Order: sequence, then structure tokens, then C-alpha cells
Amino acid sequence: MRSRNLLFPIWSCFIVGVVLSFSPVGATTAIVRDGNAIQLGDITYRLDGIDAPELDQTCIDDHADPWTCGIEAREQLIKLIGGRPVRCDDLGAEKTTRKRHIGLCTVEGDAASLNQQLVRAGFALDFEPSAKGRFLQDEAGARDARLGLWKGCFVAPQEFRLGQKDGSLHGAACRTDRDRQIREALFPEDIAMPPTCSIKGKFAVRARVTGDVGIYHLRACPSYPAITKPDRWFCSEDDAQAAGFRRAYNCRAKNVSK
Repeated sequence: MRSRNLLFPIWSCFIVGVVLSFSPVGATTAIVRDGNAIQLGDITYRLDGIDAPELDQTCIDDHADPWTCGIEAREQLIKLIGGRPVRCDDLGAEKTTRKRHIGLCTVEGDAASLNQQLVRAGFALDFEPSAKGRFLQDEAGARDARLGLWKGCFVAPQEFRLGQKDGSLHGAACRTDRDRQIREALFPEDIAMPPTCSIKGKFAVRARVTGDVGIYHLRACPSYPAITKPDRWFCSEDDAQAAGFRRAYNCRAKNVSK
């Protein structure tokens, strides 16, 4: 599944992350947006205190092959939910985009939150000052046991989102003598588009004027065809905005479709 030759078939097998709640009447269907976000009804919750790989993020496995760790983190979250009802403690609107909320989410019947379980499984890192490092011990346990991301080599999701190619490398398979090759694999020149995630993102210095890190382009934007090597792929405008990207000025019209 994680070999270089199977990288593109993995994308082709990507499925919509809907977890049906086989629960009493009135239970909400949980939609897993990515490894770090769950939608309940009209509200999308970013899991508080943790950070999981982005859907378009690539990591290195323990055989030195690239694998779609963002997809894997998302699938791990789906498995943890297992079709059961999910409840999220709403901790308020997210700072980067008020369309999303921060939540501590738990599956019915589990003592540990989904937030904590993802870190324990090695598919998320302890993150956010507001959490005060509450998952640091879980992260250390996953790292020592070489679980999930930790058995390979990866950059922190935050550094991937910012395009920090010189960021710190993490994991048991990181080798200083292969540093350049590893970074090239973690930040490929041509990032494969996850199915249903057709919005293109490019890092841009000019975007920093508005406090953003980049610009995103929808299919109907005049600029879309010219972006042949996007730095990021997004499934929705909300996802792009949450990652610090703004819409291209040439596709501001209200009738522009995705």
C-alpha cells in the first residue's frame, strides 16, 4: 500500500469519508473531513490539542518509500469512530477561520477522546498552546513504539502547511545521509491531486500582505489552468482558508463554481 509504485492507486481508491452512525434516532452522521477535522451537522470541529497530516501530505515509510500519510490518518480516524455516534465539546471558534470550531470529540463507549487516540496511534502530534501539552506523553509513547508516522520519516503538519522544506524531520527512518532525497520525497514537485480535492493552492509572498501564506484557485478561475504545479490541494474553500490561503482575486465573482 505504501510503495512508490502504489502511490497513485491509493489516490484512485480514495473514498468519501462519511461515517454512518448506527445509533438511536436523532444521532448525527459524522463526516470525517481529514485526520484532524470532523463535521457534525453544520459544524466542523478541528480536534483540539493535536495536529494530523494534511490529505495531500506525503511521508516516508519504514522502507524509505513515500506514502500518503494524510489519507492514512483520515482512514485511521474513520476506523476509530467505527460507525458509532460522536459527541464534541465545543471549545469555541477557531482563530484562523471562525467557520470552524475547536472540539474535544469522543465516540460513544470510549473513555479516551478521539484527539488522544489519534496521538496514541501515532497519526497525530501534540499541538496548540491551549492544550498545554496534555498529549505529550501519548506522543512520546507512540514515538518510542514507532507507531504510525513515527516508524517512518515526516515533517510536522504545521511545517508542511507553511511549505517549510527545511523544517525538522521526525521519525525512526530519518537518515542524515539521505536528507536531501527525503526532503524531495516529502515535498514532491508534482503533488498528486486527491480525488474530489481539485482546488489548487500556491504559496505566494504577495499573499502575506493580507496575512495569508498563499492563494487558492477554483476550477472556474481564469488563473486555474496556468497553475500546473500547485503546492497544495484542497477539497473545499473552507479547507483552503483554514490552511491560510485566500481566493485568487481573478475569481472573486459570486457565481464562480468550484
